[in-house]
Amino acid sequence: MKNPYKDKAWFQFLSNKYIWSLLFFIIWMLFLDNYSYFDHSVLNDQIEELEDNKTYYQEEIKKDEAQIKQLKNPEQVEKYAREKYYMKKDSEDIYIVEFEGDTIEKK
Repeated sequence: MKNPYKDKAWFQFLSNKYIWSLLFFIIWMLFLDNYSYFDHSVLNDQIEELEDNKTYYQEEIKKDEAQIKQLKNPEQVEKYAREKYYMKKDSEDIYIVEFEGDTIEKK
């Protein structure tokens, strides 16, 4: 009994042991390995997110350092306390006027 597909090009291609080895290797590297392609893509996304966080926090540190530098001046400390914490002197009265649509954030 003779195999009718033995002379076909696709059958010769699929019956090659090197093709099967290459196919197994590709499937292994894409899906099954600890360092698979998909795991690398997830890790790369995490790296990009962490780098974005790093730049954000570095900018915030620069802002905070500038604010600390300003707060070394006693006049700036008083201004900051009045604006941020609504502090006042004993002889003063403070009136807070709110308008509709104001975006003052209350804590």
